[in-house]
Order: sequence, then structure tokens, then C-alpha cells
Amino acid sequence: MRWDNLRLAGPGRADPAVPLFARGAVTRTFDTPEFKGMTFYEVRAKSIINRVPGASRVPFEYTINPYRGCSHGCIYCFARKTHEYLDLDSGADFDSKIVVKVNAAELARKELAAPRWGGHHVAMGTNVDPYQRAEGRYQLMRGILAALRDAANPFSILTKGTLILRDLDLLTEAADSAEVGANVSVGFVDPELWRAVEPGTPNPRRRLETCATLNDNGIGCGVLMAPILPYLTDSPAQLDRTVKEIAESGATHIVPIVLHLRPGARQWWMAWLAREHPRLVPRYLELYGRGSYAPKSYRQRITGQVQELARGHGVGRATPARARRLPPRPPVPEGPEQLTLL
Repeated sequence: MRWDNLRLAGPGRADPAVPLFARGAVTRTFDTPEFKGMTFYEVRAKSIINRVPGASRVPFEYTINPYRGCSHGCIYCFARKTHEYLDLDSGADFDSKIVVKVNAAELARKELAAPRWGGHHVAMGTNVDPYQRAEGRYQLMRGILAALRDAANPFSILTKGTLILRDLDLLTEAADSAEVGANVSVGFVDPELWRAVEPGTPNPRRRLETCATLNDNGIGCGVLMAPILPYLTDSPAQLDRTVKEIAESGATHIVPIVLHLRPGARQWWMAWLAREHPRLVPRYLELYGRGSYAPKSYRQRITGQVQELARGHGVGRATPARARRLPPRPPVPEGPEQLTLL
């Protein structure tokens, strides 16, 4: 069990179904529709800035993850396997049993001030979304961003959540003294597929409005076009539609990523596929074999198509307001759709 980095937050009732917490974690449920069926386990982490193993293979070396598990419920999420390290399953438990590091902001401030800290770039949203539903209640990100701002420490955020706009004041303040960047994740804009495979997330178009608002307020924001789902969102017409809407959002850049099926996510995805699109199961078994990634030739072809579409639609031609030295527009008000995710 990989709980070396966590301590219990205090006395609480034991959950007999979760041996790890039977020793007394604070276990909470909330009697509101948006948290129906969800359980939150409040713990106190021993550290919050984590060095990424094998950092040479990814474009960041340090991360902050205030939550484990994610209410977005994305069927394909690559992080599902990590819940098994906590004696929880990678399916329904990952979506509904959320670990909350209640002292995340306090630790961030302490670790950023440590003499040994080198002011490295910190990436957030690399494992689970820091602006998932729980953040509306716990508000851990405000404290974390304030600590990064006060330390003038560079950072970036990847999210599917429009709740990031709540913290626009802290993002713009931090950007005055350090490099701050953001990306929203939008792999496709088909509304039916969105509801089917990303049931806990805001509408993709709301995410693109969030991208536009961040750029209008001087926070450079691009789009991680991920995942592109083979045989579901990869036709030329579907790719063109998605890239066109990304371009219209004013995204500074676009990064296409084809679905990868790591252990944990693979089982959950294939079970969904067998229920909803059984005819595609043989094609996925052929495409992915026993591995996590589609063939390199397929990935290169899709990436090339997206890059060509991005050039055609003008992705990256817009410049964030801070660089243009124009007064930013006020942020898009939070609509009822996002409020239901708080």
C-alpha cells in the first residue's frame, strides 16, 4: 500500500470497505445532488511538491496534486490505476472515492520557501484534475496559487474544469512576477460522446470559452486535444470540426494526443466499449494489441492531420492580452452548468 506520503487528518468514522481508512481517517459525504454517491477522505500529506519519476520523458519535473481520484469520471483516464495503490479499485472507486490533501496549501507555502527548493516549474493537473468537483468545496487551489504567487514561482495548469476562472485574480497576479501557463483539455466537441465518456465534466464548448477568457486576461492558454478516440472522433470531418472550434477560442497552441490505454484504464474503457460499441471491440484489440498505445504510424497520421488543420484554421495567431497590452475583457460568468459541478 502506497500511503507513505499521507497521514490521517483526524478522528472520523471507519469505512469497513476500505481497510486503509479503517484506522480513523476523516470520511465525509455531503447531502447535496452534486456530491451524491461520493465519499471524501480527508488526509494530511507529508509533502506536496513531488518530483516526477523518469522526468526526462515528460516536459515537467515537479508536480502538485491536491486530490487523488477524480469526479470527472472520464472512462479513458490514464490515472485510474493509481487508485489501486490505495486499496481502491480503478473503476467506480476512482470516480467516487476522492482523497483530499487538506493541508496542501500549507505544505506548498512551506516547501516553496525551503532553502533547497530551486524555483523549478511546477505542473498541476498532470495526474487528476485540480479543478474537479471537490475543488468547489475544498478550495485548495486558491491557497496553492497564492503560495506560488508569493514565491514568484513559475507554474502551469491543465484542466477540464471551468472553475479555474474563479482564481483568475490569483493567476494574473502570479503572472506579473513569474511564467504562468494553462491548457484546457478538449479532445472532441461531439455532445453525445462527451456525455457518454466524460460525464462529470463541463461541456467542451464551455472549456473553450474558458480558454478564450484566460487568453483575454493575459494567461496564455492552449488546448490539449486529448484524447482523440480511434473510430469515434478521428474522422477528417470530426477532427476539422474540433480544431476549428479550438481555433475560434483563441488557443495559443494545440497538442493532439491519441487515446492510450494503460492498465486500469484499459479494462474500464474496453468494458464500456463492449456495452456501447461492441462492433469496435475487435478493431481496438487489433489496434492496441496488448500494449497501451496505438501504432506509431496511426499516431503520426492523426498528429499530422491535426497540425495541418491547425495551420489552416489559424491556431496560435492570436496573442494573449498581456502581450498585446490591451485591457482584458471581464471573465465569462459561471453558468448553471458549471455550478452543478461544484
